Amino acid sequence: MTENNSNQKTEFIHYTVMKKEVVDSLNCDNSDKIFVDCTLGGGGHSEEILKRISKKGRLISFDVDDDAISHASERLKNYDNITIVKGSYADIDKHLFELGIEKITGGIIFDLGASYHQLTCAERGFSFMKDAPLDMRFNQDQEFSAYDVVNKYSEKDLVNIFSNYGEERFSKRIAKAIVNSRPINTTVELANLIVSATPRIKSRIHPATRVFQALRIEVNNELLNFENTLLKVINLCDVGAIISLLTFHSLEDRLAKRTLKLYSSCRCDKYAPICTCGGKLLKLINSKPIVASDEELKINPPSRSAKLRVAMRV
Repeated sequence: MTENNSNQKTEFIHYTVMKKEVVDSLNCDNSDKIFVDCTLGGGGHSEEILKRISKKGRLISFDVDDDAISHASERLKNYDNITIVKGSYADIDKHLFELGIEKITGGIIFDLGASYHQLTCAERGFSFMKDAPLDMRFNQDQEFSAYDVVNKYSEKDLVNIFSNYGEERFSKRIAKAIVNSRPINTTVELANLIVSATPRIKSRIHPATRVFQALRIEVNNELLNFENTLLKVINLCDVGAIISLLTFHSLEDRLAKRTLKLYSSCRCDKYAPICTCGGKLLKLINSKPIVASDEELKINPPSRSAKLRVAMRV
């Protein structure tokens, strides 16, 4: 539970997307191997793993969000074979070394979605539907926030972020409007500015959606962290270990697809006389992404954007 600005309790609510499919992909039933959950979140995937592995198995779960860690620690308090690490999965190699773990022998999951709690807790500043300071930090100990991006980045840099991370076609108009309206302090203030700076077009999504996504990615360094960590993980995984990637937007999915495909074959120049890259390191388990079931979509419509890609270390 966390305190909000009105001194009322904010309940930690989180729906675990594709819980069964993600944990099924690990083949962890009665396993005594080491597993990793890169984003503890509400603890849904971690709990399902703990229910399935043997008492000799071990789970290491990462998160930087104090709210998530507090909630999940209470939820998982009866399991003694889990280690919760407050830290970024981007530093997974250092954290595992400190825990005396050389290899991930069972498997690892990346759940790249922001939690329902983060997106709906007004004071966290992720939503343009609730007025709050421009924040968007997963890690509340981090000083850098959305306020810094909106109010300190150059117009050119804003255009690049909105175009690359949000795939926003009106990025130039929005960036110019932001620079001309500084300082901008709140989420609603920014959302209204975006609406006024863009033409009215028929669309299912709010005009601020892509910009807010782009800001979240920039503030938390999401794509770069994912890419760099995935490369580390390929080497940290033992032969036979499973890598499961649950993505929620096209940028993440393209990165996941490209990386898994690259390392599932030789990476040398096709004219090279001998292989020097180490050869094939992954075997793709599914050529096409697994998506949420119709039943899950009825319960949690946002699951429609989720895609699961799975590979095995060879």
